[in-house]
Amino acid sequence: MVAPMDPGVFSASLKAQLAKWREQGIRGVWIKLPITLSNLITPAVEEGFWYHHAEETYLMLAYWLPSTTHTLPVNATHRVGIGAFIMNDKREVLAVQEKSGVLRGLGVWKFPTGIVEPGEDINVGAVREVKEETGIDAEFVEVLAFRQSHRAFFDKSDLFFVCLLRPLSYDITKQDSEIEACQWMPLEEFAAQPFVQKHELVKYILQVGLAKVDKEYAGFSPISIKSAFTDKLSLFYFNQRDLDRASGSSS
Repeated sequence: MVAPMDPGVFSASLKAQLAKWREQGIRGVWIKLPITLSNLITPAVEEGFWYHHAEETYLMLAYWLPSTTHTLPVNATHRVGIGAFIMNDKREVLAVQEKSGVLRGLGVWKFPTGIVEPGEDINVGAVREVKEETGIDAEFVEVLAFRQSHRAFFDKSDLFFVCLLRPLSYDITKQDSEIEACQWMPLEEFAAQPFVQKHELVKYILQVGLAKVDKEYAGFSPISIKSAFTDKLSLFYFNQRDLDRASGSSS
């Protein structure tokens, strides 16, 4: 669907095609309408198509031909976010105050957070968000932990990955559009905030971050792997330290 079409002509063509597809035993039909052809939405809906999902440039409609419950896959259901635990040699953590959201104007210091962009790896997103919000260059070390929650933004489920980063620079240049303030904050001062004491997620981030820095807590580091069916690469996150230990003991 790329060329302009009269809605009446489209409707007649769609009716004929649906009849043909039924004879052929086809079950599921998808129509991807670019935003420039939005005038064809009504004729499609009148034939029984429903909205499956929408993006900035198109609307996807779907239709199930048999008189059975459809088995078409649902739209994407999760949003992926990151939180960055990053500490310097003075045991100061990188902390920010946000200009918007529920914490706006409350004077609360929190860890840098953000949303992973479509097609972006978690480790890359964590480094990018820290750089955008604070101007700090950093190196990704590990995923320390993650949280799963439901019915979050737009009623979608939410996966939030806590990432350990190592600072490569220390001079802060805050993002004026989203960040009210940013600083290297002494660990004890950050932990003493009432917000940290009451917010279980932040308390746990602090605990696992310190357990990694001071003790033997092991998180998950990425390794690039190739699919057995395609040449597509992906990242597999695992506990490298304990795997090496186990491999050494079994050899």
